[in-house]
Amino acid sequence: MDKLVIEGGVPLKGEVRISGSKNAALPILLASILVEGEVRLTNVPDLRDIATTLKLLELLGCRAEFNDGDVLLHSCDLKPEAPYDLVRTMRASVLCLGPLLARLGRARVAMPGGCAIGARPVDLHLKGLEQMGAVFELESGDIIGTCDRLKGAHIHLDFPTVGGTEHLIMAAVLAEGETVLENAAREPEIQDLAEFLNTCGARITGHGTSVVRIEGVESLHGCSYPVMPDRIEAGTYLVAAGMTKGDLTLRDCPVDALDAVISKLREMGMVIEGDRNLLTATVDGPLNCVDLSTRPYPGFPTDMQAQIMALMCVSRGAGVITEGIFENRFMHVQELARLGAHITLSGQSAMVRGVDTLKGATVMASDLRASACLVLAGLAATGRTDVRRIYHLDRGYEQMEVKLGAVGARIRREKE
Repeated sequence: MDKLVIEGGVPLKGEVRISGSKNAALPILLASILVEGEVRLTNVPDLRDIATTLKLLELLGCRAEFNDGDVLLHSCDLKPEAPYDLVRTMRASVLCLGPLLARLGRARVAMPGGCAIGARPVDLHLKGLEQMGAVFELESGDIIGTCDRLKGAHIHLDFPTVGGTEHLIMAAVLAEGETVLENAAREPEIQDLAEFLNTCGARITGHGTSVVRIEGVESLHGCSYPVMPDRIEAGTYLVAAGMTKGDLTLRDCPVDALDAVISKLREMGMVIEGDRNLLTATVDGPLNCVDLSTRPYPGFPTDMQAQIMALMCVSRGAGVITEGIFENRFMHVQELARLGAHITLSGQSAMVRGVDTLKGATVMASDLRASACLVLAGLAATGRTDVRRIYHLDRGYEQMEVKLGAVGARIRREKE
């Protein structure tokens, strides 16, 4: 395994280009199963999860080529089975179930794995697909689904689940008649998925609102489509500027999708300016802790909770972070404590009291965003910090140590 070695205490200065969004690219890649013809995607990040998804697509009978951010796909000889060995490593793999049912009328997909940050059941996915006419059974850990042509349905989601909303949109585009999703998730990545599908000939309206309408079509055609920039990566580098009292410019940044993050960082005292696709982030004085709760979009994103906690660890005063999405997303707290952070947990809330200085230590990542949090803490800590188990980090951040090194960080990758 690899680890990152960080010698902290250096203000970061310079420009970082934001990569394409992992959370947008994964469902778009899996939605290519629906398309008859060639799909060309640009701005696709070079990540472990992307490589896993391309392997899965190849096993499902798609031709897939990746070259420097460009992906060519053609679902020419589809097969209905997604094996456990791939699906267990990445939760988003389950999103192939609906597209396979829509194209083939049958699918066998292993129950998903992924980061250990909560139960994240697929019940809402299956319930919605059943309303569209699918029938499911569970056998040896696999979800087996069958259907005739899926039929449009009026589906009310119990919770605005991102994966469930994406899954049902994909299944509905080839269904007979109209599907209405109520209490749908509104995340920008869902909007990107819908725009991709519309470019292929789908008829989706209302994406980005809580009510999405999909009028089924007979088939989808190929297209060329650019994946949106990664708002969580951008937010992470904004926090990096704050952690190190630095001065960073983010290029190709999804500014409009970062309102909640930018608002909290400004409340803490950071100076963030820019528009369109360019942001600058600086610190001209002490930062202060704040209170926040993670919520579905447009609320503060759960995927930024760990990173802003790291920033609060080196800010003045105290603040309470309440996790409103996942029930097990504070595993980074004990690792931050190894660096000298003062954090008290109570149920789904964490009280953070800022300290003057974090001190380097060996820490272990438990999930993707926890990995980023610990790297950020290491950038601010005195002395050496070793971040172990960074295979989590490689799932969601493209060449993080290279990007950080280019703006002044003393960071290197080593074998453990």
